[in-house]
Amino acid sequence: MKPIGENVVRIEAEALRALADRIGGPMAAAFQRAVDLMFSCAGRVVVTGMGKSGLIARKIAATLSSTGTPALYLHPVEALHGDLGMVVRGDVVLALSASGETEEILALLATIKRLRVPLIAMTGDEICGGNDSSKSTKGRATSVVIGREENPRFSRTGRARSGATGVVFAAGKAQESKAAGRSARSTPAPSTQAWSTLAAAADVTLDCSIAQEACSLGLAPTASTTTMLALGDALAVTLSEKRGFKEEDFANLHPGGKLGKRLARVESLMHSGDALPRVKPQTKMPDVIYEMSRKKLGVAAVVDKEKLVGIISDGDLRRLLEKRGKDVLDLTAGEAMTRDPKTIGADEFAATALALMEEKKITSLMVVDRAGKLQGIVHLHDLWSTELV
Repeated sequence: MKPIGENVVRIEAEALRALADRIGGPMAAAFQRAVDLMFSCAGRVVVTGMGKSGLIARKIAATLSSTGTPALYLHPVEALHGDLGMVVRGDVVLALSASGETEEILALLATIKRLRVPLIAMTGDEICGGNDSSKSTKGRATSVVIGREENPRFSRTGRARSGATGVVFAAGKAQESKAAGRSARSTPAPSTQAWSTLAAAADVTLDCSIAQEACSLGLAPTASTTTMLALGDALAVTLSEKRGFKEEDFANLHPGGKLGKRLARVESLMHSGDALPRVKPQTKMPDVIYEMSRKKLGVAAVVDKEKLVGIISDGDLRRLLEKRGKDVLDLTAGEAMTRDPKTIGADEFAATALALMEEKKITSLMVVDRAGKLQGIVHLHDLWSTELV
């Protein structure tokens, strides 16, 4: 069984290599056009697909959402039974169909066109060449039916089924009409190859063609779905870079789970308000010790007019007792404190706080704003919940 598994991975890897070559070559303009449409989208990217393509569509929608592009998955069958209201003007539709002839997807075309929503298609149409695919659409008669009805039915013969009203465009005529209306068509079709219905109807068609499926029968979606998934990731990451999406933006969208804990902010972990041990410079040491014991953080912040001027830690007390004995109790906080303590901003990551504690070999950090005003204290124990320690 080992050679079979190896062969599957090699076939899918070759499909991805061919996809990368297309993105960097003949499909570059179409890919950029798709990115531009999604970037300028005033609403959301609505991703749809049926069957295995639907599972990939869900993942693409999730990846887009988590990297700064608002997106949702729309099940095409549910869309035909009321969920089409999720698509509004200002959205962009990204439709996945290996054959480009998925009836549930084609039934959405009339509404998409009526709303004038840009349509990006991922299909197995070998638009950019380079694949000797057994699933080539060459020579296949295809059609686009665009009408006033919400849910027209399509046949592969190019005729609308009973009950559907609209205009029927043969594939070649559709291409010719589109070329006349939009001279900057993103993916011009070779004259020797008929497009699938979905590809012909789309504003941008992205070539997800493959030489072969990794399934030994050549039937189960394997290399084709891997290619669609990779292309979806390519779109999402390109959009993320174009938006200037940063680590802190990613953290804001991932507050839960282990990832969210790793990206937690100091602000969400620090002790503040009544839980914050704080004294004034003139506070006597017995009162300082009482404040430290009551707040149980092993440290007290010395604050003068809301501004942090120093700290007193358990270690400071021990060293003072070794040096001065009971005379320590006669000192004030201002006399006993360590000046210029290590600080951190509230909007910094917990990981940054941990790194600073490890570097300086300390167990707590004062949290201050840009003016030096004390906002809180973050302790090493607080970082345990983030699973960083």
